[in-house]
Amino acid sequence: MRVQVITESAPHVGIVTGAGAGAGAGPVPATYGPWRPRTILGARSSGGLLLPDAKPTASALYAPRGVWLDDERLIASDTGNHRVLIWHGRPDRDGAPADVVLGQPDANSEGPAAGGAGPGNGMFLPTGVLVDDGRLVVSDAWHHRILVWDRVPQRTGTAPDHVLGQPGPHAVEPNAGADATATTFYWPFGVAVVDGRFYVCDTGNRRILAWSDGIPLDGRGADVVLGQPDARSRSENRGGAVGPDSFRWPHAIAGTGDGGIVVADAGNHRLLRWDAHPRADRPADGVLGQPDLHTAVEFPYVSQEGRLRFPYAVASGPGLAVADTANNRVLLWDEVPTAATAPAAVLAQPDLAAAGENRWERIAADTLCWPYGLARWGDELAIADSGNNRIVLWDAAAAGGR
Repeated sequence: MRVQVITESAPHVGIVTGAGAGAGAGPVPATYGPWRPRTILGARSSGGLLLPDAKPTASALYAPRGVWLDDERLIASDTGNHRVLIWHGRPDRDGAPADVVLGQPDANSEGPAAGGAGPGNGMFLPTGVLVDDGRLVVSDAWHHRILVWDRVPQRTGTAPDHVLGQPGPHAVEPNAGADATATTFYWPFGVAVVDGRFYVCDTGNRRILAWSDGIPLDGRGADVVLGQPDARSRSENRGGAVGPDSFRWPHAIAGTGDGGIVVADAGNHRLLRWDAHPRADRPADGVLGQPDLHTAVEFPYVSQEGRLRFPYAVASGPGLAVADTANNRVLLWDEVPTAATAPAAVLAQPDLAAAGENRWERIAADTLCWPYGLARWGDELAIADSGNNRIVLWDAAAAGGR
């Protein structure tokens, strides 16, 4: 799962260049609003690409796909290293090492379920991560299961307390080795708890599973299967044309703040919005990134104003943040948009038209290459900058910025 990043020379566009650059490093685009990058975890690269270390460390990241942020901790799915990293307290300096490693027996082991961990205490491409009511939840995507710890671990190598989607801790087959059901997963990417409901973006089954009263530690099936006509079906876009009730690759989900949800349907290059929590399979109420609910086109070589390309992550609270992954930017709205309104801020690009990896220029503190994960906590935003092998913390309240 090596991530190749190609950087190209281009005229300097007068944007902050390099981790640690101070306020005098150059003008910041007006598109950023008050947001500035504050702390970089993982790759130390400034300018050219720095590939991951041959052996992992507690400070290294390789193609991170998911991130969680709250007032007590930062957690990252270090996907390419098949592990989850936990920082207790907020890391406040570049390159700070994680306090806890999960999915590997130590900070230097690598490989899927490697270093003696095995599937029972190992991971294979973990992605979504969250903390709910003190529990840690991780989507162990290519083991086709969800892992749950009753408490956020304080020690490296702590085994999960619960496994969802498989008959036991060592089972790893898609859909538990049989047809899809309301209790199984195929490549589950994103997880979320919204208004007490537990949602899983069951990406490989092209559906959303929802449990109305929280994380199903008792193994019960989902109350709602969204995006398919029944629990056994798993065809892309329900086996037909794209529509308001179908998915190609649902990857992430967030709340609207007023009783609804937003789903990042990455493969259809759009966000779908439900104005109330679905109690059964039903069409979405709105779309962002496409002109209507029946269109799923991608235009990679034109202005990206009003467009989305493979949006892999979405976060709310307050407003809405979207990782517009293939456009190498993050879009922020002060409120969840119900129409094609311009975002309040555009991070990592100089304007709404641009889309280049690291702005086709050079890696800097404020550039992105395929951002896959987002977490919002008040005036702070954590971005899993996957192609640059790092997590970048942005702050809307930082004086001066980088």
